[in-house]
Amino acid sequence: MPAIPYYDWIAHHAGRRPGRLAIHDLQTNRRVSYAGLHARIDRLAAALAARGIGKGDRVALLAPNCAEYFELQFACGRLGAVMLPLNWRLAVPELQYILSDSTPSLLIHDKSFADQSRQLSTHLLEIDHDRPDSAYERALASAPPAAPPVVLSHDDIAMVMYTSGTTGHPKGAIITHGMNFWNCVNLGIPAMITPETVQLVILPLFHTGGLNCYANPVLHAGGTLLVMRTFDPGAALDCISDPALGITHFFGVPAPYQFMMHHPKFQAADLSRLRIAGVGGAPCALAILEGWGARGVPLVQGWGMTETSPAGTMLDAADAIRKVGSAGKALMHTAIRIVDDESRDVPAGGIGELLIKGPNITPGYWNKPEATAKAFTDGWLHTGDAARRDEEGFVYIVDRWKDMYISGGENVYPAEVENVLFQIPAVADAAVIGVPNERWGEVGLAVIVRKPGETLEEGDVIRHCLGNLAKFKVPQSVAFVDVLPRNATGKVLKRELRVQFVGADKPAIT
Repeated sequence: MPAIPYYDWIAHHAGRRPGRLAIHDLQTNRRVSYAGLHARIDRLAAALAARGIGKGDRVALLAPNCAEYFELQFACGRLGAVMLPLNWRLAVPELQYILSDSTPSLLIHDKSFADQSRQLSTHLLEIDHDRPDSAYERALASAPPAAPPVVLSHDDIAMVMYTSGTTGHPKGAIITHGMNFWNCVNLGIPAMITPETVQLVILPLFHTGGLNCYANPVLHAGGTLLVMRTFDPGAALDCISDPALGITHFFGVPAPYQFMMHHPKFQAADLSRLRIAGVGGAPCALAILEGWGARGVPLVQGWGMTETSPAGTMLDAADAIRKVGSAGKALMHTAIRIVDDESRDVPAGGIGELLIKGPNITPGYWNKPEATAKAFTDGWLHTGDAARRDEEGFVYIVDRWKDMYISGGENVYPAEVENVLFQIPAVADAAVIGVPNERWGEVGLAVIVRKPGETLEEGDVIRHCLGNLAKFKVPQSVAFVDVLPRNATGKVLKRELRVQFVGADKPAIT
């Protein structure tokens, strides 16, 4: 069977609705139509090609939210190149590992990350929204005529998105053009995305949640994106309330909803134009669901991960109140199973690991064949999440199957933090667990055994972590013990640590 070809959404809408507003960058107040976006993408593709970038080459981007994310995504698509969005929250050593693993030909960066970028690469192109003659804009202005787009299929790689790994180093999840397309189909229909959709984008665009919930599906449909550079709860409420902006869609992890709900402007905000307010990335507290529901906005929950592009399940708006706390059901072109340790399907009400399969699933990890093989069983992706399904088939994410915890919507793998802790000469042994936090859901607790005679203090540990880890990964507290509990094979018994420091093992989330 021949591969399905990849089609350029922006080129399509530039021909069909050229004057339609595609992206409004709220930071710069720059508005670009589909025709204008199409032209800028063409010029960027030509500028990249003039630098020798072609099919399969990686182009990295280190920037806060801006329209250039989408310009680069589709420019890479026209060349067959691979976009590499970088998490700007990461420390330079973390970014160095990613760039060493992915070997991009060019690093495009915002001027605010100039210092970090010079430490990371000598092949740079700077974005400066305060200068119309920035290096980025000069590259577009001087680009030669664009060559015909490279012929691609849905199996070709669109981007590599790095996610924290259980081995202590991030893994690059391969995202194909087909994954992006099927996410638009799977998510766009239940989220009621149409050419009239206007979405306020507040999640980081280096993250699959920001890029694909629902930004890419909105562009696929020919709608409009309002891009916020950094999230501010009061400003977000002002935007949603503004009839001139006409915002119909919003998506966030639980923390932004909590911050907006507690903001003084929340009760008076005009939320009447919101058709869909989606929430994912972490279990959403009942108080948040009820607080928004009381304002007439049922939060539509869903579940997914970078490897699933990301949508895997979604709760339809009609069931948002009736099934509060549920992640919904599998999306249209996706199948899920909940299995026990022997890969047997568990009955309704039973808890097991969530597996997923479909055309929206990653083919694997960049340069990680062993990790790829380990992640799949007979084509089913192991998600690492524990879940149950009720008698009606609605899925509830109960807990994380592994030791990973979620802080402010960001996955944190303890092994990665522990590797940094072991860089401290005074540390003899260390383990990290997630502990409950009212603001962020969970934060890290580092449990450390000092080497004999050493005088390591909490501040020393946190300062070291701040220099080597993204802030959301840095433990917020440190406990010192004489010995870590281990089983017969030497594995740290983190359940015992949670009982010791939290009072119980992780409770089920229902």
